[in-house]
Amino acid sequence: MLDSLFNVSLATTELTLTNAIITILIAILLGGIISFTYMKTNPQGYSQNFTLTMVLLPSIVAIIILLIGSNVARAFSLAGAFSIIRFRSAPGDPKDISYVLFTMAAGLACGVGSFGYAVLFTLILCVLMVLLNRFRYGAPTTQQKTLKVTIPENLGYEEAFDEVFKKHKVDYELRKIRTTELGSLYELVYSIKLDRLINQKAFLDDIRCRNGNLDLSLTMSPTTNADSY
Repeated sequence: MLDSLFNVSLATTELTLTNAIITILIAILLGGIISFTYMKTNPQGYSQNFTLTMVLLPSIVAIIILLIGSNVARAFSLAGAFSIIRFRSAPGDPKDISYVLFTMAAGLACGVGSFGYAVLFTLILCVLMVLLNRFRYGAPTTQQKTLKVTIPENLGYEEAFDEVFKKHKVDYELRKIRTTELGSLYELVYSIKLDRLINQKAFLDDIRCRNGNLDLSLTMSPTTNADSY
Protein backbone atom coordinates (compact mmCIF):
# COMPACT_ATOMS: atom_id res chain seq x y z
CA MET A 1 0.00 0.00 0.00
CA LEU A 2 2.90 2.31 0.75
CA ASP A 3 4.38 1.70 -2.70
CA SER A 4 1.05 2.48 -4.32
CA LEU A 5 1.04 5.86 -2.58
CA PHE A 6 4.37 6.81 -4.12
CA ASN A 7 3.47 5.35 -7.50
CA VAL A 8 0.55 7.76 -7.81
CA SER A 9 1.87 10.37 -10.20
CA LEU A 10 0.49 13.14 -12.35
CA ALA A 11 3.58 13.00 -14.53
CA THR A 12 1.70 13.12 -17.79
CA THR A 13 2.83 15.37 -20.57
CA GLU A 14 -0.64 16.89 -20.74
CA LEU A 15 -0.84 20.25 -19.02
CA THR A 16 -4.26 20.66 -17.44
CA LEU A 17 -5.66 23.20 -15.02
CA THR A 18 -6.15 20.57 -12.33
CA ASN A 19 -2.59 19.28 -12.61
CA ALA A 20 -1.21 22.79 -12.56
CA ILE A 21 -3.17 23.83 -9.46
CA ILE A 22 -2.27 20.68 -7.53
CA THR A 23 1.39 20.98 -8.52
CA ILE A 24 1.61 24.66 -7.55
CA LEU A 25 -0.10 24.18 -4.20
CA ILE A 26 2.08 21.23 -3.18
CA ALA A 27 5.23 23.01 -4.38
CA ILE A 28 4.35 26.15 -2.38
CA LEU A 29 3.64 24.02 0.69
CA LEU A 30 6.99 22.25 0.43
CA GLY A 31 8.75 25.56 -0.20
CA GLY A 32 7.13 26.97 2.94
CA ILE A 33 8.32 23.98 4.99
CA ILE A 34 11.87 24.34 3.68
CA SER A 35 11.86 28.11 4.27
CA PHE A 36 10.55 27.65 7.83
CA THR A 37 13.26 25.08 8.52
CA TYR A 38 15.89 27.49 7.22
CA MET A 39 14.67 30.25 9.56
CA LYS A 40 14.68 27.93 12.56
CA THR A 41 18.21 26.69 11.85
CA ASN A 42 19.60 30.22 11.36
CA PRO A 43 18.84 32.03 14.62
CA GLN A 44 21.76 34.43 14.06
CA GLY A 45 19.84 36.11 11.25
CA TYR A 46 18.59 35.65 7.72
CA SER A 47 17.37 37.68 4.77
CA GLN A 48 13.64 38.04 4.21
CA ASN A 49 14.20 38.09 0.45
CA PHE A 50 15.97 34.73 0.62
CA THR A 51 13.23 33.09 2.71
CA LEU A 52 10.55 34.36 0.33
CA THR A 53 12.56 33.07 -2.62
CA MET A 54 12.64 29.58 -1.12
CA VAL A 55 8.84 29.60 -0.86
CA LEU A 56 8.41 30.54 -4.52
CA LEU A 57 11.27 28.64 -6.14
CA PRO A 58 9.76 25.10 -5.97
CA SER A 59 6.55 26.23 -7.67
CA ILE A 60 8.53 28.09 -10.36
CA VAL A 61 10.63 25.01 -11.12
CA ALA A 62 7.54 22.78 -11.07
CA ILE A 63 5.72 25.00 -13.57
CA ILE A 64 8.76 25.00 -15.86
CA ILE A 65 8.80 21.20 -15.81
CA LEU A 66 5.07 21.11 -16.54
CA LEU A 67 5.49 23.46 -19.48
CA ILE A 68 8.35 21.47 -20.93
CA GLY A 69 6.81 18.02 -20.52
CA SER A 70 8.41 15.68 -23.05
CA ASN A 71 8.50 18.26 -25.82
CA VAL A 72 12.13 18.63 -26.83
CA ALA A 73 11.52 21.72 -28.98
CA ARG A 74 9.75 23.43 -26.09
CA ALA A 75 12.63 22.56 -23.79
CA PHE A 76 15.14 24.23 -26.08
CA SER A 77 12.94 27.29 -26.51
CA LEU A 78 12.53 27.70 -22.75
CA ALA A 79 16.26 27.22 -22.24
CA GLY A 80 16.93 30.01 -24.73
CA ALA A 81 14.41 32.29 -23.03
CA PHE A 82 15.84 31.74 -19.56
CA SER A 83 19.39 32.23 -20.79
CA ILE A 84 18.50 35.90 -21.26
CA ILE A 85 17.90 36.27 -17.52
CA ARG A 86 21.01 37.17 -15.52
CA PHE A 87 21.07 36.54 -11.81
CA ARG A 88 23.42 38.77 -9.88
CA SER A 89 23.99 38.19 -6.21
CA ALA A 90 26.82 38.18 -3.69
CA PRO A 91 28.52 34.82 -3.10
CA GLY A 92 26.35 32.95 -0.66
CA ASP A 93 27.05 30.70 2.25
CA PRO A 94 27.43 27.00 1.34
CA LYS A 95 24.43 26.29 3.55
CA ASP A 96 22.33 28.80 1.60
CA ILE A 97 23.38 27.19 -1.67
CA SER A 98 22.32 23.78 -0.38
CA TYR A 99 18.89 25.17 0.52
CA VAL A 100 18.52 26.60 -2.99
CA LEU A 101 19.30 23.18 -4.48
CA PHE A 102 16.91 21.64 -1.94
CA THR A 103 14.01 23.85 -3.05
CA MET A 104 14.79 23.24 -6.72
CA ALA A 105 14.78 19.47 -6.14
CA ALA A 106 11.40 19.74 -4.41
CA GLY A 107 10.01 21.74 -7.32
CA LEU A 108 11.44 19.28 -9.84
CA ALA A 109 9.80 16.34 -8.03
CA CYS A 110 6.47 18.16 -8.00
CA GLY A 111 6.82 19.07 -11.66
CA VAL A 112 7.20 15.45 -12.73
CA GLY A 113 4.26 14.46 -10.54
CA SER A 114 6.17 12.53 -7.86
CA PHE A 115 4.35 14.25 -5.01
CA GLY A 116 4.82 11.40 -2.54
CA TYR A 117 8.58 11.35 -2.99
CA ALA A 118 8.71 15.15 -2.91
CA VAL A 119 6.98 15.25 0.48
CA LEU A 120 9.03 12.32 1.77
CA PHE A 121 12.50 13.67 1.03
CA THR A 122 11.47 17.22 2.05
CA LEU A 123 10.37 16.05 5.50
CA ILE A 124 13.42 13.80 5.94
CA LEU A 125 15.91 16.50 4.98
CA CYS A 126 14.16 19.17 7.06
CA VAL A 127 14.22 16.94 10.14
CA LEU A 128 17.88 16.13 9.43
CA MET A 129 18.78 19.83 9.20
CA VAL A 130 16.99 20.60 12.46
CA LEU A 131 18.79 17.75 14.26
CA LEU A 132 22.20 18.75 12.90
CA ASN A 133 21.61 22.33 13.99
CA ARG A 134 20.31 21.28 17.41
CA PHE A 135 23.35 19.13 18.15
CA ARG A 136 25.70 21.77 16.64
CA TYR A 137 27.24 19.27 14.25
CA GLY A 138 30.53 20.55 12.85
CA ALA A 139 30.56 23.67 15.04
CA PRO A 140 34.10 24.64 16.13
CA THR A 141 34.85 24.31 19.84
CA THR A 142 37.08 27.40 19.82
CA GLN A 143 36.66 30.95 18.58
CA GLN A 144 39.38 32.86 16.74
CA LYS A 145 39.69 36.42 18.09
CA THR A 146 42.09 39.35 18.18
CA LEU A 147 43.22 40.78 21.51
CA LYS A 148 44.80 44.25 21.64
CA VAL A 149 46.43 45.21 24.94
CA THR A 150 48.25 48.37 26.01
CA ILE A 151 51.00 47.91 28.61
CA PRO A 152 53.47 50.28 30.31
CA GLU A 153 57.03 50.32 29.05
CA ASN A 154 58.37 48.78 32.27
CA LEU A 155 56.36 45.57 31.74
CA GLY A 156 58.14 42.96 29.63
CA TYR A 157 55.85 42.16 26.73
CA GLU A 158 57.43 38.74 25.98
CA GLU A 159 56.00 37.07 29.08
CA ALA A 160 53.56 39.74 30.28
CA PHE A 161 50.42 37.61 30.03
CA ASP A 162 51.77 34.04 29.89
CA GLU A 163 50.25 33.16 33.28
CA VAL A 164 46.86 34.54 32.32
CA PHE A 165 46.80 32.64 29.04
CA LYS A 166 47.81 29.39 30.77
CA LYS A 167 45.25 29.91 33.54
CA HIS A 168 42.38 30.21 31.08
CA LYS A 169 43.85 27.66 28.62
CA VAL A 170 44.03 30.15 25.76
CA ASP A 171 46.14 29.46 22.68
CA TYR A 172 47.83 32.66 21.60
CA GLU A 173 50.33 34.14 19.18
CA LEU A 174 51.88 37.60 19.45
CA ARG A 175 51.29 39.15 16.02
CA LYS A 176 52.31 42.78 16.35
CA ILE A 177 54.06 45.21 18.70
CA ARG A 178 54.13 48.99 18.45
CA THR A 179 54.89 51.90 20.76
CA THR A 180 52.47 54.70 21.61
CA GLU A 181 52.53 57.90 23.66
CA LEU A 182 56.11 58.73 22.60
CA GLY A 183 57.37 55.30 23.59
CA SER A 184 55.92 55.28 27.10
CA LEU A 185 53.39 52.57 26.23
CA TYR A 186 53.40 49.42 24.12
CA GLU A 187 50.44 48.10 22.18
CA LEU A 188 50.43 44.32 21.76
CA VAL A 189 48.24 42.49 19.25
CA TYR A 190 47.55 38.80 19.92
CA SER A 191 45.76 36.24 17.81
CA ILE A 192 44.01 33.99 20.34
CA LYS A 193 41.71 30.98 20.37
CA LEU A 194 39.06 30.99 23.09
CA ASP A 195 37.04 27.99 24.14
CA ARG A 196 33.32 28.64 23.79
CA LEU A 197 32.80 27.76 27.46
CA ILE A 198 35.39 30.21 28.77
CA ASN A 199 34.32 33.12 30.98
CA GLN A 200 35.46 36.00 28.79
CA LYS A 201 34.82 38.63 31.48
CA ALA A 202 37.05 36.82 33.97
CA PHE A 203 39.72 36.46 31.30
CA LEU A 204 39.65 40.18 30.45
CA ASP A 205 39.63 41.12 34.15
CA ASP A 206 42.85 39.16 34.65
CA ILE A 207 44.37 40.94 31.64
CA ARG A 208 43.38 44.32 33.10
CA CYS A 209 45.00 43.46 36.42
CA ARG A 210 48.28 42.77 34.65
CA ASN A 211 48.35 45.84 32.37
CA GLY A 212 47.38 48.36 35.04
CA ASN A 213 43.83 48.84 33.70
CA LEU A 214 45.08 50.40 30.47
CA ASP A 215 43.21 50.09 27.17
CA LEU A 216 42.40 46.65 25.79
CA SER A 217 40.01 45.32 23.17
CA LEU A 218 38.77 41.91 22.08
CA THR A 219 37.69 41.72 18.43
CA MET A 220 35.09 39.07 17.69
CA SER A 221 35.93 38.65 13.98
CA PRO A 222 39.66 39.18 13.55
CA THR A 223 41.24 39.82 10.17
CA THR A 224 43.56 37.12 8.95
CA ASN A 225 46.28 39.47 7.74
CA ALA A 226 48.56 40.64 10.51
CA ASP A 227 49.60 43.71 8.50
CA SER A 228 46.07 45.06 8.66
CA TYR A 229 46.03 45.40 12.43
